[in-house]
Amino acid sequence: MRIGFDAKRAFQNRTGLGNYSRTLVTSLAEYYPEHEYVLFAPKVKPLYRPPRAAVTITPQRFLHKLLKPVWRSRWVSGELQSHGIDIFHGLSAELPFGIHRTGVASTVTMHDLIFERYPKQYNPIDVATYRKKAKYACEAAAQVIAISTQTKADLMEFYGVPEEKISVCYQACDPSFQAPRDPQTIRQALVRYNLPSEYFLYVGSVIERKNLARIAEAMFLLKDRLNVPLIVLGDGGAYKEKVKKYLAEKGLTSRVIFLNEVAKFAFRDLPALYQGALALLYPSTFEGFGIPILEALWSQTPVVTSTGSCFTETGGNAALYVDPFSVESIADGMFRVATEPALRQGMTERGLLHAERFTPEKCAAAVMQVYQNILP
Repeated sequence: MRIGFDAKRAFQNRTGLGNYSRTLVTSLAEYYPEHEYVLFAPKVKPLYRPPRAAVTITPQRFLHKLLKPVWRSRWVSGELQSHGIDIFHGLSAELPFGIHRTGVASTVTMHDLIFERYPKQYNPIDVATYRKKAKYACEAAAQVIAISTQTKADLMEFYGVPEEKISVCYQACDPSFQAPRDPQTIRQALVRYNLPSEYFLYVGSVIERKNLARIAEAMFLLKDRLNVPLIVLGDGGAYKEKVKKYLAEKGLTSRVIFLNEVAKFAFRDLPALYQGALALLYPSTFEGFGIPILEALWSQTPVVTSTGSCFTETGGNAALYVDPFSVESIADGMFRVATEPALRQGMTERGLLHAERFTPEKCAAAVMQVYQNILP
């Protein structure tokens, strides 16, 4: 097979969608080298070095170079046959418009429909754009890949996608999280960023759904019982400023470190940051998968996360679950994981076992099965 990919996120996105794209393409090329892989990218950046077996296609015509977003969203369809593509995979919830008329089979990975569940947390124009792209992709694709059973249920609920058209293929995280760092390496990373030796960790955008405000309120509840600082790796806008205002009012500013504000953080240090943490705090109200949970499990870092949504899929029996709408429940989870060493030990042991369900090899195998079902 000659498999084409929408590779924009692989080259341009440093977080979730980019990590998914890079890990999947690299894993497919490693475990299934008998196939050919073609990356269609509006622009190429050093963020990603594709496998040697992969070919990268960028806009060539003057108008296509001038209007790269249009090339990616529409004009790529007209190039698929000339590049001999057997199947095209939209890695980030969209397919180029018109692909259904090309005769080229396609699949699309749908990560979540959070914009449908919480439309008020998005710009209305963005919601309309996301909806148009997602609906078209689900209609045009021969098979839809959902990254969790939660996302599968949402596709059926919001868009009426037939159950038999959806395959759940769990994602993997970057293999670097699987490699244990020795204590000295972890200490060196913490010293490099002037960080404390004991801390909770928050990884993700600072937006309402991720629930940093309630974590801050939980820290205030615990201020006389637990003195563990929080490192926040992620950025945000108005919601972040709201949280910072609360921290200032409650005298907690020194207890929360917004890492992006004090240092230019390098991704290569992220595994060490996880492995040095007392626990990952991830009481999000809703996710499609929750990749930081998996990164923490591989890092042998305890996870405090939410009941509901996809979290029990990703965290399994290894995480400590709290009510994301209850400050008291979040505070209780934080206190328990900080003060019960036996609990932490059991969580890390179960975490490694559960993480084995989400290896790059298993992820690649599940996706390859989808391709083979489409093109037997």
